[in-house]
Amino acid sequence: MAAVRVEEVLAAAEEQEAEKRRSVTVEKELELEFDLGNLLALDRNPPPAAGLRGAGPRREALLRALARDNAQLLVSRLWELPAERAGGAGGPLVALLPEPAFRLPREKPPPRPRPPTRWEQFARLKGIRRRKKSSLVWDEQAKEWRRRWGYRRAGGDPARAWLAEVPEGADPEEDQFARLRREKRERVARNELNRLRNLARAHRAGSAVPAAPLHPTGHQSREELGRVARVARVSTASLGRFQPRLPKEPAEPPSRSGGRKRRFEPLLGNLAAERSRQLEMLRDMGSKKPVLDITRAVNKQLRQEEAEAAAAKGKKKQSQRGKRGRRQQRVGRSGKRSGARRQQQQRPPSSSTGGGKRKKA
Repeated sequence: MAAVRVEEVLAAAEEQEAEKRRSVTVEKELELEFDLGNLLALDRNPPPAAGLRGAGPRREALLRALARDNAQLLVSRLWELPAERAGGAGGPLVALLPEPAFRLPREKPPPRPRPPTRWEQFARLKGIRRRKKSSLVWDEQAKEWRRRWGYRRAGGDPARAWLAEVPEGADPEEDQFARLRREKRERVARNELNRLRNLARAHRAGSAVPAAPLHPTGHQSREELGRVARVARVSTASLGRFQPRLPKEPAEPPSRSGGRKRRFEPLLGNLAAERSRQLEMLRDMGSKKPVLDITRAVNKQLRQEEAEAAAAKGKKKQSQRGKRGRRQQRVGRSGKRSGARRQQQQRPPSSSTGGGKRKKA
Protein backbone atom coordinates (compact mmCIF):
# COMPACT_ATOMS: atom_id res chain seq x y z
CA MET A 1 0.00 0.00 0.00
CA ALA A 2 1.45 3.28 -1.07
CA ALA A 3 1.93 5.83 1.63
CA VAL A 4 -0.05 9.05 1.35
CA ARG A 5 2.06 12.11 1.88
CA VAL A 6 0.78 14.94 4.05
CA GLU A 7 1.75 17.53 1.46
CA GLU A 8 -0.52 15.96 -1.16
CA VAL A 9 -3.51 15.92 1.23
CA LEU A 10 -3.01 19.60 2.09
CA ALA A 11 -2.66 20.53 -1.57
CA ALA A 12 -5.93 18.75 -2.44
CA ALA A 13 -7.72 20.53 0.43
CA GLU A 14 -6.44 23.91 -0.75
CA GLU A 15 -7.65 23.24 -4.29
CA GLN A 16 -11.13 22.33 -3.03
CA GLU A 17 -11.26 25.49 -0.93
CA ALA A 18 -10.13 27.60 -3.89
CA GLU A 19 -12.81 25.97 -6.08
CA LYS A 20 -15.50 26.80 -3.51
CA ARG A 21 -14.21 30.36 -3.24
CA ARG A 22 -14.17 30.63 -7.01
CA SER A 23 -17.84 29.51 -7.19
CA VAL A 24 -19.08 32.43 -5.05
CA THR A 25 -16.63 35.06 -6.30
CA VAL A 26 -17.54 36.76 -9.59
CA GLU A 27 -15.47 39.52 -11.18
CA LYS A 28 -17.01 41.99 -13.62
CA GLU A 29 -15.48 44.94 -15.45
CA LEU A 30 -18.60 47.05 -14.86
CA GLU A 31 -20.57 46.66 -11.68
CA LEU A 32 -24.16 45.50 -12.01
CA GLU A 33 -27.14 47.73 -11.21
CA PHE A 34 -29.39 46.17 -8.58
CA ASP A 35 -33.03 46.76 -7.65
CA LEU A 36 -33.41 44.48 -4.65
CA GLY A 37 -37.05 45.45 -4.15
CA ASN A 38 -37.90 43.81 -7.49
CA LEU A 39 -35.07 41.19 -7.27
CA LEU A 40 -33.64 42.72 -10.44
CA ALA A 41 -30.01 42.83 -11.64
CA LEU A 42 -28.94 44.74 -14.79
CA ASP A 43 -25.68 43.68 -16.47
CA ARG A 44 -24.11 46.43 -18.63
CA ASN A 45 -21.08 44.33 -19.62
CA PRO A 46 -21.05 43.34 -23.32
CA PRO A 47 -21.01 39.57 -23.84
CA PRO A 48 -18.18 38.00 -25.87
CA ALA A 49 -19.25 38.17 -29.50
CA ALA A 50 -17.10 35.20 -30.56
CA GLY A 51 -18.80 32.82 -28.16
CA LEU A 52 -22.34 33.83 -29.18
CA ARG A 53 -21.89 33.23 -32.89
CA GLY A 54 -23.82 30.28 -34.23
CA ALA A 55 -25.96 27.81 -32.33
CA GLY A 56 -24.31 24.98 -30.45
CA PRO A 57 -23.29 23.65 -27.07
CA ARG A 58 -20.60 26.32 -26.69
CA ARG A 59 -23.16 29.13 -26.92
CA GLU A 60 -25.52 27.42 -24.47
CA ALA A 61 -22.70 26.88 -21.99
CA LEU A 62 -21.64 30.53 -22.24
CA LEU A 63 -25.20 31.79 -21.63
CA ARG A 64 -25.64 29.45 -18.68
CA ALA A 65 -22.37 30.63 -17.12
CA LEU A 66 -23.35 34.29 -17.62
CA ALA A 67 -26.76 33.76 -16.02
CA ARG A 68 -25.18 31.84 -13.15
CA ASP A 69 -22.64 34.62 -12.41
CA ASN A 70 -25.32 37.35 -12.41
CA ALA A 71 -27.59 35.29 -10.16
CA GLN A 72 -24.65 34.74 -7.78
CA LEU A 73 -24.04 38.49 -7.55
CA LEU A 74 -27.76 39.09 -6.86
CA VAL A 75 -27.84 36.45 -4.11
CA SER A 76 -24.67 37.90 -2.56
CA ARG A 77 -26.36 41.29 -2.34
CA LEU A 78 -29.45 39.71 -0.75
CA TRP A 79 -27.29 38.22 2.01
CA GLU A 80 -26.07 41.73 2.85
CA LEU A 81 -29.64 42.89 3.70
CA PRO A 82 -30.96 42.82 7.28
CA ALA A 83 -32.80 39.59 8.05
CA GLU A 84 -35.06 38.17 10.75
CA ARG A 85 -36.61 34.86 11.75
CA ALA A 86 -40.17 34.38 10.54
CA GLY A 87 -42.52 32.68 13.00
CA GLY A 88 -40.19 32.71 16.00
CA ALA A 89 -36.66 31.57 16.73
CA GLY A 90 -37.05 28.28 14.89
CA GLY A 91 -38.53 29.81 11.72
CA PRO A 92 -36.81 30.40 8.40
CA LEU A 93 -34.49 33.33 7.84
CA VAL A 94 -36.23 36.09 5.84
CA ALA A 95 -34.51 39.10 4.26
CA LEU A 96 -36.17 42.52 4.52
CA LEU A 97 -36.34 43.90 0.98
CA PRO A 98 -36.15 47.67 0.39
CA GLU A 99 -38.64 49.68 -1.63
CA PRO A 100 -38.52 49.00 -5.40
CA ALA A 101 -36.63 51.55 -7.49
CA PHE A 102 -38.08 50.63 -10.92
CA ARG A 103 -41.77 50.87 -11.75
CA LEU A 104 -42.62 47.74 -13.69
CA PRO A 105 -45.46 48.10 -16.23
CA ARG A 106 -48.56 45.97 -15.87
CA GLU A 107 -50.62 44.30 -18.57
CA LYS A 108 -54.00 45.78 -17.57
CA PRO A 109 -54.98 48.91 -15.63
CA PRO A 110 -55.65 48.47 -11.92
CA PRO A 111 -59.27 47.60 -11.10
CA ARG A 112 -61.52 50.42 -10.03
CA PRO A 113 -62.80 50.36 -6.46
CA ARG A 114 -66.30 48.95 -6.16
CA PRO A 115 -68.88 51.59 -5.20
CA PRO A 116 -70.42 50.99 -1.77
CA THR A 117 -73.93 49.55 -1.64
CA ARG A 118 -76.83 51.23 0.10
CA TRP A 119 -76.40 48.98 3.10
CA GLU A 120 -72.68 49.76 3.34
CA GLN A 121 -73.42 53.49 3.20
CA PHE A 122 -76.07 53.13 5.91
CA ALA A 123 -73.77 50.99 8.07
CA ARG A 124 -70.93 53.53 7.75
CA LEU A 125 -73.33 56.34 8.66
CA LYS A 126 -74.70 54.53 11.70
CA GLY A 127 -71.39 53.01 12.75
CA ILE A 128 -72.53 49.41 12.29
CA ARG A 129 -69.72 46.89 12.14
CA ARG A 130 -70.07 43.60 10.35
CA ARG A 131 -69.84 40.61 12.63
CA LYS A 132 -69.70 37.14 11.15
CA LYS A 133 -72.33 34.78 12.52
CA SER A 134 -72.44 31.05 12.16
CA SER A 135 -75.22 29.67 9.99
CA LEU A 136 -76.04 26.92 12.54
CA VAL A 137 -77.33 27.41 16.09
CA TRP A 138 -78.29 24.95 18.81
CA ASP A 139 -82.03 24.27 19.09
CA GLU A 140 -82.99 23.50 22.68
CA GLN A 141 -86.34 21.97 21.73
CA ALA A 142 -85.06 19.63 19.01
CA LYS A 143 -81.69 19.05 20.74
CA GLU A 144 -79.76 19.41 17.49
CA TRP A 145 -77.96 21.99 15.38
CA ARG A 146 -80.26 23.79 12.96
CA ARG A 147 -80.12 26.72 10.57
CA ARG A 148 -80.40 30.20 11.94
CA TRP A 149 -82.88 31.29 9.24
CA GLY A 150 -84.99 29.63 6.55
CA TYR A 151 -86.56 26.22 6.34
CA ARG A 152 -86.36 24.11 9.52
CA ARG A 153 -84.67 26.90 11.40
CA ALA A 154 -83.91 26.77 15.09
CA GLY A 155 -86.95 27.47 17.24
CA GLY A 156 -89.38 26.67 14.44
CA ASP A 157 -92.20 28.87 13.19
CA PRO A 158 -93.92 30.69 16.11
CA ALA A 159 -97.18 30.72 14.15
CA ARG A 160 -97.22 26.88 14.13
CA ALA A 161 -96.43 26.38 17.79
CA TRP A 162 -98.99 24.63 19.98
CA LEU A 163 -98.58 27.28 22.67
CA ALA A 164 -98.57 31.06 22.21
CA GLU A 165 -97.68 33.56 24.93
CA VAL A 166 -100.07 36.43 25.52
CA PRO A 167 -98.12 39.73 25.57
CA GLU A 168 -98.47 42.07 28.49
CA GLY A 169 -101.23 44.61 27.99
CA ALA A 170 -102.86 42.66 25.11
CA ASP A 171 -106.53 41.76 24.90
CA PRO A 172 -106.99 38.38 26.60
CA GLU A 173 -109.82 37.52 24.20
CA GLU A 174 -107.62 38.03 21.10
CA ASP A 175 -106.53 34.96 19.16
CA GLN A 176 -102.74 34.99 19.45
CA PHE A 177 -102.29 32.35 16.74
CA ALA A 178 -104.24 34.49 14.27
CA ARG A 179 -102.15 37.50 15.29
CA LEU A 180 -98.91 35.61 14.64
CA ARG A 181 -100.15 34.45 11.24
CA ARG A 182 -101.22 37.99 10.35
CA GLU A 183 -97.85 39.42 11.37
CA LYS A 184 -96.09 36.79 9.27
CA ARG A 185 -98.19 37.68 6.21
CA GLU A 186 -97.38 41.35 6.74
CA ARG A 187 -93.66 40.59 6.96
CA VAL A 188 -93.79 38.52 3.78
CA ALA A 189 -95.69 41.29 1.95
CA ARG A 190 -93.23 43.92 3.22
CA ASN A 191 -90.26 41.87 2.04
CA GLU A 192 -91.86 41.35 -1.35
CA LEU A 193 -92.52 45.08 -1.66
CA ASN A 194 -88.90 45.85 -0.78
CA ARG A 195 -87.73 43.32 -3.35
CA LEU A 196 -89.88 44.93 -6.05
CA ARG A 197 -88.57 48.36 -5.07
CA ASN A 198 -84.99 47.18 -5.37
CA LEU A 199 -85.69 45.66 -8.79
CA ALA A 200 -87.37 48.85 -9.96
CA ARG A 201 -84.45 50.94 -8.67
CA ALA A 202 -81.95 48.70 -10.45
CA HIS A 203 -84.03 48.82 -13.64
CA ARG A 204 -84.09 52.62 -13.53
CA ALA A 205 -80.34 52.76 -12.90
CA GLY A 206 -79.58 50.39 -15.80
CA SER A 207 -81.88 51.98 -18.37
CA ALA A 208 -80.81 54.95 -20.49
CA VAL A 209 -84.13 56.75 -19.98
CA PRO A 210 -85.06 57.13 -16.30
CA ALA A 211 -88.36 55.48 -15.46
CA ALA A 212 -91.14 57.08 -13.49
CA PRO A 213 -90.48 56.93 -9.73
CA LEU A 214 -92.47 54.48 -7.62
CA HIS A 215 -94.01 55.48 -4.34
CA PRO A 216 -93.76 52.63 -1.82
CA THR A 217 -96.59 54.03 0.30
CA GLY A 218 -99.53 52.60 -1.64
CA HIS A 219 -99.78 55.24 -4.39
CA GLN A 220 -98.69 53.02 -7.29
CA SER A 221 -100.87 52.83 -10.32
CA ARG A 222 -102.02 49.56 -11.81
CA GLU A 223 -99.65 49.90 -14.77
CA GLU A 224 -96.64 50.51 -12.53
CA LEU A 225 -97.41 47.52 -10.32
CA GLY A 226 -97.95 45.30 -13.36
CA ARG A 227 -94.68 46.40 -14.95
CA VAL A 228 -92.69 45.86 -11.74
CA ALA A 229 -94.30 42.48 -11.13
CA ARG A 230 -93.52 41.41 -14.71
CA VAL A 231 -89.88 42.49 -14.37
CA ALA A 232 -89.58 40.69 -11.03
CA ARG A 233 -91.10 37.51 -12.42
CA VAL A 234 -88.90 37.22 -15.50
CA SER A 235 -85.71 38.04 -13.57
CA THR A 236 -85.11 34.37 -12.78
CA ALA A 237 -83.16 31.79 -14.76
CA SER A 238 -86.38 30.08 -15.88
CA LEU A 239 -88.00 33.39 -16.98
CA GLY A 240 -90.71 33.02 -14.35
CA ARG A 241 -91.80 29.53 -15.38
CA PHE A 242 -91.49 28.06 -11.88
CA GLN A 243 -92.52 31.14 -9.90
CA PRO A 244 -95.74 30.91 -7.82
CA ARG A 245 -98.59 32.80 -9.46
CA LEU A 246 -100.42 35.65 -7.80
CA PRO A 247 -104.22 35.72 -7.55
CA LYS A 248 -105.97 36.53 -10.86
CA GLU A 249 -102.71 36.14 -12.77
CA PRO A 250 -102.62 34.37 -16.16
CA ALA A 251 -101.25 30.84 -16.17
CA GLU A 252 -98.65 31.37 -18.89
CA PRO A 253 -95.45 33.05 -17.69
CA PRO A 254 -94.81 36.46 -19.30
CA SER A 255 -91.77 36.88 -21.49
CA ARG A 256 -89.03 39.43 -20.89
CA SER A 257 -90.23 41.64 -23.74
CA GLY A 258 -93.93 41.32 -22.88
CA GLY A 259 -94.78 39.47 -26.11
CA ARG A 260 -95.05 35.87 -27.19
CA LYS A 261 -91.89 33.83 -26.94
CA ARG A 262 -90.67 32.29 -30.17
CA ARG A 263 -90.16 28.55 -30.17
CA PHE A 264 -87.78 26.66 -32.45
CA GLU A 265 -87.39 22.98 -33.04
CA PRO A 266 -84.12 21.43 -31.75
CA LEU A 267 -81.40 20.89 -34.32
CA LEU A 268 -80.53 17.43 -32.97
CA GLY A 269 -82.75 14.99 -31.17
CA ASN A 270 -86.03 13.49 -32.44
CA LEU A 271 -85.08 12.10 -35.86
CA ALA A 272 -88.40 10.27 -36.33
CA ALA A 273 -90.39 13.49 -35.97
CA GLU A 274 -88.07 15.30 -38.37
CA ARG A 275 -88.40 12.47 -40.95
CA SER A 276 -92.20 12.52 -40.74
CA ARG A 277 -92.24 16.30 -41.08
CA GLN A 278 -90.06 16.20 -44.18
CA LEU A 279 -92.12 13.40 -45.76
CA GLU A 280 -95.34 15.30 -45.12
CA MET A 281 -93.91 18.41 -46.76
CA LEU A 282 -92.78 16.40 -49.82
CA ARG A 283 -96.22 14.76 -50.03
CA ASP A 284 -97.93 18.15 -50.01
CA MET A 285 -95.57 19.47 -52.68
CA GLY A 286 -96.10 16.44 -54.95
CA SER A 287 -99.89 16.24 -54.64
CA LYS A 288 -102.01 17.90 -57.30
CA LYS A 289 -104.74 18.82 -54.85
CA PRO A 290 -103.78 22.05 -53.05
CA VAL A 291 -103.77 22.07 -49.27
CA LEU A 292 -106.38 24.54 -48.03
CA ASP A 293 -106.91 25.66 -44.46
CA ILE A 294 -110.66 26.29 -44.34
CA THR A 295 -110.61 28.25 -41.07
CA ARG A 296 -107.78 30.51 -42.18
CA ALA A 297 -109.34 31.11 -45.59
CA VAL A 298 -112.75 31.99 -44.09
CA ASN A 299 -111.20 34.37 -41.60
CA LYS A 300 -109.18 36.04 -44.33
CA GLN A 301 -112.30 36.47 -46.48
CA LEU A 302 -114.25 37.94 -43.58
CA ARG A 303 -111.48 40.41 -42.78
CA GLN A 304 -111.30 41.44 -46.44
CA GLU A 305 -115.08 42.00 -46.64
CA GLU A 306 -115.06 44.03 -43.43
CA ALA A 307 -112.20 46.17 -44.75
CA GLU A 308 -114.04 46.79 -48.05
CA ALA A 309 -117.26 47.69 -46.23
CA ALA A 310 -115.41 50.09 -43.94
CA ALA A 311 -113.66 51.71 -46.91
CA ALA A 312 -116.96 52.12 -48.80
CA LYS A 313 -118.63 53.61 -45.74
CA GLY A 314 -115.79 56.08 -45.31
CA LYS A 315 -115.99 57.15 -48.95
CA LYS A 316 -119.78 57.64 -48.67
CA LYS A 317 -119.43 59.81 -45.58
CA GLN A 318 -116.70 61.84 -47.26
CA SER A 319 -118.85 62.41 -50.36
CA GLN A 320 -121.85 63.48 -48.25
CA ARG A 321 -119.65 65.85 -46.30
CA GLY A 322 -118.40 67.34 -49.57
CA LYS A 323 -121.93 67.82 -50.97
CA ARG A 324 -123.08 69.46 -47.74
CA GLY A 325 -120.12 71.83 -47.87
CA ARG A 326 -120.78 72.81 -51.50
CA ARG A 327 -124.49 73.37 -50.76
CA GLN A 328 -123.62 75.66 -47.86
CA GLN A 329 -121.21 77.58 -50.05
CA ARG A 330 -123.92 78.14 -52.69
CA VAL A 331 -126.40 79.23 -50.06
CA GLY A 332 -123.91 81.65 -48.64
CA ARG A 333 -123.10 83.19 -52.01
CA SER A 334 -126.81 83.61 -52.96
CA GLY A 335 -127.53 85.18 -49.60
CA LYS A 336 -124.72 87.67 -50.10
CA ARG A 337 -126.06 88.62 -53.54
CA SER A 338 -129.70 89.07 -52.39
CA GLY A 339 -128.52 91.14 -49.45
CA ALA A 340 -126.54 93.41 -51.78
CA ARG A 341 -129.64 93.91 -53.95
CA ARG A 342 -131.78 94.80 -50.94
CA GLN A 343 -129.22 97.35 -49.78
CA GLN A 344 -129.21 98.99 -53.20
CA GLN A 345 -133.02 99.19 -53.23
CA GLN A 346 -133.19 100.63 -49.73
CA ARG A 347 -130.42 103.20 -50.33
CA PRO A 348 -131.98 106.78 -50.86
CA PRO A 349 -131.20 108.65 -54.11
CA SER A 350 -128.38 111.18 -54.00
CA SER A 351 -129.21 114.94 -53.79
CA SER A 352 -126.55 115.95 -56.27
CA THR A 353 -127.33 116.78 -59.89
CA GLY A 354 -126.74 114.25 -62.50
CA GLY A 355 -129.48 111.80 -61.66
CA GLY A 356 -127.82 110.27 -58.67
CA LYS A 357 -124.58 109.53 -60.46
CA ARG A 358 -121.41 111.27 -59.42
CA LYS A 359 -119.16 112.69 -62.05
CA LYS A 360 -115.49 112.59 -61.73
CA ALA A 361 -113.72 115.89 -61.50
